[in-house]
Amino acid sequence: MIEISIAEDFAAAGIAVSLGCLEARVEVRESDPALAAAMAEAVARRAEALADGAVAEIPEVAAARKAYKAGGKDPSRYRPSSEALLRRVAQGKGLYRINTLVDCNNLISLETGLPLGCYRRDRIAPPVVFRLGRGGESYQAIGRGPLNLEKLPLFADKEGPFGSPTSDSARTMIDLSTERMVMVLIAFGGDDRLDTRLSDATRTLERFCAATEVQRNIISSQWPSS
Repeated sequence: MIEISIAEDFAAAGIAVSLGCLEARVEVRESDPALAAAMAEAVARRAEALADGAVAEIPEVAAARKAYKAGGKDPSRYRPSSEALLRRVAQGKGLYRINTLVDCNNLISLETGLPLGCYRRDRIAPPVVFRLGRGGESYQAIGRGPLNLEKLPLFADKEGPFGSPTSDSARTMIDLSTERMVMVLIAFGGDDRLDTRLSDATRTLERFCAATEVQRNIISSQWPSS
């Protein structure tokens, strides 16, 4: 399984973080009627619960926003992807349909409230570290062009940054030719339910992306010393 570590940047900023990692062989298709139905049901459940518009009060979203602020990034300008997704649902806009793997990624994020990263394994050059962005770092983000990565939580490999909880890079994005993927559930503040959530995510991927050879791992940072 791909090697991922968590840099000391987070502990130094007073941020606890846990990563739930999945690696698997998958089949990616343009669409799946059963997946579309599952997404519609999840959207309806979340929209009803978010009728008062209190997205920022969801514990997982609040934890991500707190972590962004502690690291020095404005979470209202650079929203965690789960918050952006939940805000769409609260506004009645529903979810984008991209392909079955990206759609599964969004479904899992919607259900857990956690930002997720999903990447082509063959375009990652391990080892990978989860750290805060440095001055001058950027990449071409999917659907939004150059993204300023300074102080933003991100994943980087030997070739540099390739993903963040705000927006992932075009370099490692999922497409229909993807055969092996790495998915990471990012839990700021820690999450004692990550093992269960990884099990649920595995079932989703097995059902809609024919996932096989699944490997799972949980990586946690240490709480900063007082």
